[in-house]
Amino acid sequence: MLRTLDARHDRFGLSAPFRIARGVKTAADVVTVTVRQGDLTGRGEGVPYPRYGETIADALAQIAAATHAIEAGAGRDDLGALLTAGAARNAVDCALWDLEARLAGTTVAALAGVAAPAPIASAITIAIDTPEAMAAAAARVAHVPLLKVKVDRAGAADQIAAVRAAAPHPRLIVDPNESWTIAELERWHDLLVEHRVDLLEQPLPAGEDAALAGFASRVPLCADESLHTRADLAGLADRYQYVNIKLDKTGGLTEALALADAARARGFGLMVGCMVCSSLGIAPAMLLAGDAAFVDLDGPLWLSADRPGGVIDRDGVLDPPQPGFWGAAA
Repeated sequence: MLRTLDARHDRFGLSAPFRIARGVKTAADVVTVTVRQGDLTGRGEGVPYPRYGETIADALAQIAAATHAIEAGAGRDDLGALLTAGAARNAVDCALWDLEARLAGTTVAALAGVAAPAPIASAITIAIDTPEAMAAAAARVAHVPLLKVKVDRAGAADQIAAVRAAAPHPRLIVDPNESWTIAELERWHDLLVEHRVDLLEQPLPAGEDAALAGFASRVPLCADESLHTRADLAGLADRYQYVNIKLDKTGGLTEALALADAARARGFGLMVGCMVCSSLGIAPAMLLAGDAAFVDLDGPLWLSADRPGGVIDRDGVLDPPQPGFWGAAA
């Protein structure tokens, strides 16, 4: 049966600037892929990330180069030879999962052999600002189960202290986005313990991970930028206790599921994260969330307007998209 693929650039404005250590976003630029076969359609979304050398134009060019093979019948297992791990492959992979489930009259969860998505506690992110503004933002969500605070090098100590004072009860993830040095990690280690930080995410640049070997951290460390696919796991064992799986890094749900299994087998705890994206990027990631100790899928909550039928936040608990949105017929 004839199959067609369409890829386009979509832009979603943000309701507030999203500031992290390496810059600020005011919009989410995504690649949306639609694969049609007969009367059925599968959709997927990827977020090209400049940190990894990705752009919208490059992602669309990658997909265009693979379109003939995909329209001729190439499936998810063929994508590794057609596309590199990253946002472009993520969008195509998830679109094919969606289409496959609809063609089979089942769900992606059933095809993958995992539990159906369910409401789950997901981090509410406090973006970088003045300590006073971050405290005010934290106070508004002090009742949620889990907060994630973005920090930089210059103001990290004051930022963490301000958020914890305003929100004393939630579990807390601190994310410097590669902006610290090993000396700063050592200097701020007692502060992290004092403020009951539950997880420290990628404090050092990915290329400087070797400095963590043998570091006896009293706060669990999580690899983010240092982990993309299963090939990266071997170099992380003596440096991190957790790994953050993002579909835009793995190149889709197919590799993400395999990575989760491999990480657990090596003794890593799991975090599931996302870029700033729409609910179309979150729906596949929710299939991994049930087995993760930390879930950070609040990307759509930053949008001025999400795709209709997407996820809903209820006081820090994320409800899955409406039936039929992705991964199953309505």
